[in-house]
Parts: sequence; structure tokens; C-alpha cells
Amino acid sequence: MRIDEALATARPFFSFEFFPPKDDAGEVALFATIEALRPLRPAFVSVTYGAGGSARARTVGLAKRIRQDLGLGVLAHATCVGAERAQLRALFDDLSRAGIENVLALRGDPPKGEAADSASGGFQHAGELIAMLARNYHFCIGAACYPETHVEAADAQSDLQHLVEKVQAGAQFLITQLFFDNDAYFAFVARARQAGIRVPILPGVMPITDYRQIDRFIAMCGASIPPKLRVELDARRDEPGAVEDLGVAYATLQCTDLLRRGAPGVHFYTLNRSPATRAIVSALLAASAWRASFS
Repeated sequence: MRIDEALATARPFFSFEFFPPKDDAGEVALFATIEALRPLRPAFVSVTYGAGGSARARTVGLAKRIRQDLGLGVLAHATCVGAERAQLRALFDDLSRAGIENVLALRGDPPKGEAADSASGGFQHAGELIAMLARNYHFCIGAACYPETHVEAADAQSDLQHLVEKVQAGAQFLITQLFFDNDAYFAFVARARQAGIRVPILPGVMPITDYRQIDRFIAMCGASIPPKLRVELDARRDEPGAVEDLGVAYATLQCTDLLRRGAPGVHFYTLNRSPATRAIVSALLAASAWRASFS
């Protein structure tokens, strides 16, 4: 199903993001994870690229297999860094033939140590890629957004203007970078609406399961951890199980608040692991947590 159609009918709306494993053993483990999450009936699952499109072939293969073998809706990520237009057209032709209906169009990150330049004849920015997709294909097109501002943006206003341009180019829904402060998300949505953006803005949530890992992620993406949550994490830094328990509890409360305050759903960054996300979504469903009061 196209994501724009799902967003118009499904409440609550849950989706899960995975990254391509590096080898066949990892792929087996990934499909076990997806199978564990499938009973939660996600609206779609997404499959990322590596830096510079380094996992492009595996990403396409996984997207096709998830749709064909598991019958789940798929959002295929596509990045334009380091890719020529002919390569991208071949990619989208392949996805279209496979029945993939949804694409998340991104600039992407270059391989470590390299500049974020497009290939000769390629696209420089996600907006250019989105415009090409809108002109030539019938995908439902998504784009990324950043409640706490993209790390490379000059300021929040210029970052928002880039987002306006992506929507004007043809993006039909947005998925946020991970965040832990819901007020930052709702303030961002309000600014986006004031700027004329009317497409759905899905909040992206990453349950904290590893103390050191989450610090690496927020350093890369520019997200922040609220001071009170930081205090609790620091108190458990040498207790991996306690960190994960806290992460699941916090994300459950965070998602409950997001849904009750009007977010259209939640997109989970799973890190290819099912237990934390499965516990959170199961609790939300069991308690009908998006309602003002439990039934």
C-alpha cells in the first residue's frame, strides 16, 4: 500500500526501519527480527542505505524480498550522493518493476572521509532527486526532516526552507530524525505548518538500548537527550539491562504522549532488533495508549 493512502486510513500508524546486514547470516537474523514484529501489523517497513549508497544492491534485494515473501508494505530508501542519474533511474526502474510503491528520497551521507558531492551528472540535493521522481514515476515519495535542525544547516530557518523546497518538489510525507524531547517535535511541526507544509510529519523514535551507542548516534545527527533522562542514563551506565529497561519505559511514555497529542503515528528506528520495539508497540496497542483515557 502507498504510504499516503495508509496515513489516510490507519490509526495508530506504526512503522519500522531496518538497515541492510553485511552478510547472509545477518540477513537471516534480520528476517527473524521482521517476523517477530510482523504480528504488530506495521503500516510499512523501511530499508536504509549505507553511506554513499554502499549497500544499494542488498537494499533493493531486501525490499523486494520483504514485499514478495512477507507481504509487508515497503519504503525503500534512495540516496543521491555518489550516484549518477543513470544509476538512479536503473534503481527506480527495478523498484517499480518489483511493485515497490514508496521511496524515501535522501541526499545521503558520503563514505567516511569523503565530501558530500554528487557524482558527475548526478543530483546535489534531495530536492532535485524528489523532483525527478515526481516527474517520472508514480511512487509515494517521502523525505527526511530534523526537529532539532540538520547538523550541516546554517540555522533552523534555512533548514526549514530546504524542507519547504522538498515538499514543493513533490514529497508527500516526512519522517523526522530521532529525538527524545516531544516538545521539540511539536514546536517543529508548528513551524512547518506556519511555513505552508501540509504533508504528514511522522515522528521518528529510537528506543535507547545501549548507553554508549546512543551517544554516538546523537553526536552524528545533532539530537539531544533531555537533562532528566541523561541523569537516569548516567546512573545506569554500567548496567546494560537497566539501560535497556529505562529505554523501553521512556520510549513507551514518549510514544503515548506523541499519539495523544496528535502525531499521525510513530516510525521506529529498530537497529535490526525486535525486543525493545516489540515491547513498546505491544504495550501501546494493549492499552490503546493513543486515546485520552484507557478503555
